[in-house]
Amino acid sequence: MVTSRADEISQIIRKRIEQYNTEVKIVNTGTVLQVGDGIARIYGLDDVMAGELVEFKEGNVGIALNLESKNIGVVLMGDGLMIQEGSSVKATGRIAQIPVSEGYLGRVVNALAKPIDGRGEISTSESRLIESRAPGIISRRSVYEPLQTGLIAIDSMIPIGRGQRELIIGDRQTGKTAAVATDIE
Repeated sequence: MVTSRADEISQIIRKRIEQYNTEVKIVNTGTVLQVGDGIARIYGLDDVMAGELVEFKEGNVGIALNLESKNIGVVLMGDGLMIQEGSSVKATGRIAQIPVSEGYLGRVVNALAKPIDGRGEISTSESRLIESRAPGIISRRSVYEPLQTGLIAIDSMIPIGRGQRELIIGDRQTGKTAAVATDIE
């Protein structure tokens, strides 16, 4: 039998104590109560924020939108076919953001801003909150380009600028949308 001296044992214990990591990570988790039509009802995510991203055990992502006292409603960002009742959900602590850059111009992306056009990844360095406030009226670009609808009666009576919203008033079923609104753009 091999015997160790007391000073060797205390030295080994001291090394182990120095290497011991006391960091505690708190994870906010919940359980799926119901899934259907792209929405999941989750119980147990008490400290989740409105618009926060949540991760499902199956790898899917969702956005917490409907915060109620007993459960929350999460909009699924993906198909959600693998999500089952009773599976676990983890809060990420991040509010839903989308990457922004000039690289997105002319590209086709899915709801998670991932390119689906087969032309490779898009490099970005900035992101913006999905639910952000619109810029004030002063900071917006003014209407500077006229828009011709192609209908002489409208173009002569109502000056419309590109980027400007215009209310089209008229009776139902008279062709306002088909004749005017869809032809403008």
